[in-house]
Amino acid sequence: MAIYNIPTLALGGLLFLIVYKYIIHPTFLSPLSNIPNAHWSSPISPIWILWTRFRSRENRTLHASHLKHGSVIRVGPNEISINDISGGQWYSIFDNYGVPCMFSSWHSQTHSARKRFISNTYSKSNIHNSPALARQAQLGCLVASKKNAGLDVLDLWNATTMDFICAYLFGLKNGSNFLQNETYRRHWLSLYHSRKTYPFFTQELPRLTKFFKKVGIHLVPTWDKDAGNEPVVLTALLAGIAKEEKLRGDTSALKATTLKYKEPSIASEMIDHLAAGHETSGITLTYLTWRLSTDQALQGRLRAELLALSPPMTASPSASQPLPSPKALDALPLLHAVLMETLRLHAAIPGGQPRMAPSPSSTISGHQIPGGVRVAAQAHSLHRNAAVFPSPESFDVDRWLDDSNGYSEEQKRERDRWFWAFSSGGRGLVDDEGIEQDDGYTVGPRSNKLTLKFEKVL
Repeated sequence: MAIYNIPTLALGGLLFLIVYKYIIHPTFLSPLSNIPNAHWSSPISPIWILWTRFRSRENRTLHASHLKHGSVIRVGPNEISINDISGGQWYSIFDNYGVPCMFSSWHSQTHSARKRFISNTYSKSNIHNSPALARQAQLGCLVASKKNAGLDVLDLWNATTMDFICAYLFGLKNGSNFLQNETYRRHWLSLYHSRKTYPFFTQELPRLTKFFKKVGIHLVPTWDKDAGNEPVVLTALLAGIAKEEKLRGDTSALKATTLKYKEPSIASEMIDHLAAGHETSGITLTYLTWRLSTDQALQGRLRAELLALSPPMTASPSASQPLPSPKALDALPLLHAVLMETLRLHAAIPGGQPRMAPSPSSTISGHQIPGGVRVAAQAHSLHRNAAVFPSPESFDVDRWLDDSNGYSEEQKRERDRWFWAFSSGGRGLVDDEGIEQDDGYTVGPRSNKLTLKFEKVL
């Protein structure tokens, strides 16, 4: 009779369980096993997608995989990517000062409660009537009109959007003045952009990051954490918190966060608006300017539309020169089309927008997805659906000119549904090397600059 070695049997059983749990089950038996793999290792390890993200190649790599395998692909043992429009704790990386803001709120109840405080301040009518916006429009025209040599428009637009969002958050007298203070602007923006290589670790490897921190190794440098006169948003936020405390008090969904830690919560919200408000807008305006600089015919059409306003839209060295109202600008069809096509082809946030599939399961694009699976879609791929946007890599403003493009009502609905961004004598192009959009979550030009030469034509 054979005598079995108990330790050997135990070791063999343990190895079988490991192989079953980490290879056999995820590869052949998991509910995700019928979804095409973006990479052969996707069912058994997240290393491939983590390495792809670390090298800043996620958007283009996943887009190519979607083109090859379809609208749903598996990128990790517990993660899928979708390219269809039929939540998650990942967003906690946008917490500031140890407390969540509206954007990083994990649960819908707390997100909605925070949103009530300030949502009205960002309505179109409030923005149109903002003295801060009017002042920035005047100042932007003045700065651009005084530059005869090449001008880094990414730098200029970042300054413009930072000055506006600061003034809107805290009031004009408390805002930044990056448009006029070029030295400090470049110093501050260089510090801001230097942090961009580090979010990968806290975003994708939070436990490893915390472990190394405990033993004195900082994967994220410690300095990275320090990154109209009415303060419209701040005033609304303070009023909202006071109202929430008065009406709901101990029953509020924000009792343990915003109501308990008021000052850090306010600071967290403000810095989130500051970062999001200036960077995404600056990237969009930079690509809009670049596209116009390469198409003199489009420049001419847009110039004619702007000059037809009353008063006309002109760059003037005089601060007293009136500008058209924001409402009048908002109604211009070609300007709208240029902005929409810029947002489509050069979305400032082209990267994946991850959510967590709800428990116990949900159906996504015909696939049954168990709860807890990370699901992400990216504007980079959604905006390149050739069935909705013919010749998707072409910059074609006529897609959005509904009075002349001949689109049916169904085509218009599909176009708008798949839009997932959250615009004689030309302008001589000086330096657009590196204008290709980088790869990642919030990204602008790879070179982090765009130099254009402006010439007065009227």
